[in-house]
Formats: sequence, structure tokens, C-alpha cells
Amino acid sequence: MTHQPHSRRHFLMQQSFGLGGLALAWMLQREPLRAAGPAQPPLEPVHYDLTPKKPPRPPRATAMISMFMQGGPSHIDLFDPKPELSRLHMKTYTGEIKYDNAAGASSKLYGSPWKFSKYGESGMELSELVSNLGSVADDICMIRSMHTGVNNHGQSINAMNTGRITAGRPSLGSWMTYALGSEADNLPAFVVLSDPKGLPVLGVDNWRNGWLPSIYQGTVVRPTEPRILNLDPPPSVSGRRQERFLSYLQQLNQEHLAENPGETDLEARIQSYELAAKMQTSAKEALDLSQETAATLKRYGIDNPETKDYASRCLIARRLVERGVRFVQIYTGNQTWDHHSNIGKLLPAVCGKTDQPAAALVADLKERGLLDTTLVHWGGEMGRLPVIENEKNIGRDHNTYGFSMWLAGGGIEGGKIHGATDELGHRAVSDIVNHYDYHATLLHLFGLDHNSLNFQQPTGVGSLVDGQEARIVEEILKHPV
Repeated sequence: MTHQPHSRRHFLMQQSFGLGGLALAWMLQREPLRAAGPAQPPLEPVHYDLTPKKPPRPPRATAMISMFMQGGPSHIDLFDPKPELSRLHMKTYTGEIKYDNAAGASSKLYGSPWKFSKYGESGMELSELVSNLGSVADDICMIRSMHTGVNNHGQSINAMNTGRITAGRPSLGSWMTYALGSEADNLPAFVVLSDPKGLPVLGVDNWRNGWLPSIYQGTVVRPTEPRILNLDPPPSVSGRRQERFLSYLQQLNQEHLAENPGETDLEARIQSYELAAKMQTSAKEALDLSQETAATLKRYGIDNPETKDYASRCLIARRLVERGVRFVQIYTGNQTWDHHSNIGKLLPAVCGKTDQPAAALVADLKERGLLDTTLVHWGGEMGRLPVIENEKNIGRDHNTYGFSMWLAGGGIEGGKIHGATDELGHRAVSDIVNHYDYHATLLHLFGLDHNSLNFQQPTGVGSLVDGQEARIVEEILKHPV
């Protein structure tokens, strides 16, 4: 483009419009859904975008908030009471146990030191450590029979987040935005709210797009202010100056695109600048908690230093789905729930930070009429074993053969307990829900078919369930299939 006073490359090098990571998540284009089958060459250029897509069937859920508790919350101390385990406290277990950390392993059974009580009309039994959750017991479905069957963090995280234990696959949020787009044209479709204590195990791989187009990767909002860096343009290019710069850049890009028809990456980048400009006002508004009432802030626990951080992120999640964001994932920090030792102190501490905000999120969504269409998830990649690890400083080792998580809203039956582990809480024994069953059910709630939602790669067709014999868990639905 030597006929121009400045080249496109020179212009981009000289000017700074910020929002790099946020804009990049929207840069590439989109392929429409198609059923599995042999790859067919496109007859015309394929475009990727985040415009709202109508699912094949009427959806029950239109947005999702996933509270991912990385590390492995102890289900037998929180959600799955085991009187027999308490009766056999400190007795030697003679059955087979798969330890992850054999060096610290013990065969002594350890009954939960925390009291369980019944909550709500459903009489759901929950630990005193999650007593706030009891206030919404009739709105949640407690699944006590989760199973991934692979005992280390990374592989089990992959199973829960991407469908398989192997790395490099698209995350749940990427699949949701690929299939459905977003109702918001001024905010990212898939937002990740990270923890101030650091990224979870596997880091950014938790929200990567894998082999889906990169427009479907998650956009991270920082856990502390400023939550989005470079949101304000430099004074030298603000206001009318910025408008002229963006107009000139668009002119250069359009000319370059005309000379290179079918260059979809460039076309998507042009769209990303439009999003970046909109976000300078929309993102500020969405993240501004000062607009909330004092009663709302108190309900979430923002007035309490212990709960303030997690409460802020839960409230931001509600504000984002309220504004049309499709998928929000809230992470706790690296190994926050991984209590190999000192569980007596560490488990109450993390529950103290998260229990009130999580319960408040469900209650707040319900009061605002959003819970019917917003699917809420709470859970990690594993649970814990019923035996002691580290006898000098008691903890529990990993357990992916039977653990708990809960769901609410979006077509889920509230006040329900599904599945069971054995009398010691070691293995799921009835109504087992594998990670791929969970994914098939999730997609069903959004009006999608887990057998037909796929993406054509050069190496073959890829999908979330990926050939696993998944079933929709009809028992947890308000209206079964």
C-alpha cells in the first residue's frame, strides 16, 4: 500500500487503542453448526461471529454461571453426610483405595468433624460449613454421584471443563459461544473472573478455545481494580481524535481486505475495533458495583473483608448475564480446595469466603427473574477420600470416583438430591453422572444436541462429548425429555 501516506503496519505500530486481550477474544470468525459427517469444501468464504444463534430446540437456559472450585472440595465434609463413616472413625479400612499421594496415605477412616443439618422443605442435608447454601436448598439440585475416574488435578479438570482428560480441547464456554453466540454486542460472550491468589491449575488452558476459532476463547477480567487494563484511551487519542484514528484504520483495513478477499482474520479484526470502542463505556458500567443497593452488597457479603473478593465476582457475574453475556466462569485460586493436610482449618476458611456469595447469587438471580433461564453450577474437578492423609496434620487425598456438585436454575429441578456414593463416600454407586453425562445434559438445557454439535477440523470432526456414550440426566430436569 505504498500509495498511502502511512502503511497499515506503520499505523498499527504508532497508535495504541488498548483492550488487547479483550479484543483478541473476538477477532476471528465463526462457522455455522453442522452435523457430523465427511468434510465438505466450503463453496464460499466461512465467517465466524458472535451474533445470537437460535438452537435447534427451544432452550430452557440462555446463560450460564459456573463457579469452579479448583482443587477438589471435600464432599463428605460438605454435601454428602456419612453416618457409617463417623461410626468407624479412626478404624482401619480394609477395602481397596486408589491414592494419588501414596507417600502420605493412611488406611484410617476419618469421619467428618462438622455437623450436618436438614434445610428447606426438601430437607436437604448440608454441612454447617455451607449453612448459607441451606437458604437456597430448595432451588438447587445436589448431585452426589459425580465421576471422572482420573485422580490428578489436570486431567480431571480437563474432563470437567473440556470433555476429555487430554489437553488442547475447547472449553465449555467456547462450545457455548460457538453454538449460540451472545446477546451482548458490547461485551465479550465468554468471561472469566479469576482469583487474586492466582490462576487455577492449567492456567489459561481452562478457558482456551482449543481447535475452535479463537473468537470463542474466554476473556479474563482481572480480580482487582482496574479489572480491565487500558480501558481508557490515552489522552492524546481520546474523544474526537480517537474517532478519526479508528475511522482511518477502518479505511486502511477495508482497502487491504478488498485486495485480499476471503481473509477472514482481517475481517474479524475490523469487527474487534468496533467492540473495543463500545466496551469503553459498556464494560465500565457492567463492572461498576456502586450502582447496586446497600442491601444487595450486604447480601453478597461485600461489606465483609472475608467474603468481599468472591462476593464481588459473584455480583459481577450476575451483572454480566443480566446484560446478555452467554457464559461466565468464576475461579478460585490455585489448589484452594486441595486439602491434603490441615483440613480442619483450611476447609472452614475457604467455605467462609465462598458460601455466602454463592448462595446470594442464586437468591438474587431468582428474585430478579433470571434463575429460570440462567444455569448456575458449583463444583470442582474432584472430591476427597474418606481416609486420613498425613496423620500428623490431617487432610484428605483426591477422589474422582464419587464426589458432589450442585446445579440451579435453567431447567434444573430444585430441592433434589441425585445419586449416591457408598456408605463411606468413596465411590459413586447409584445414578452415576460421568462428566460427559453432565455435558450432554448442559447442552440439552440450552436446546443443543450433544451428538450433532461439532466442528470440522483438518484431522476430523471434533465435539464436546467426543464419541463417549453420554446420556441426558433426565432425573434432574424440571421437565424430563
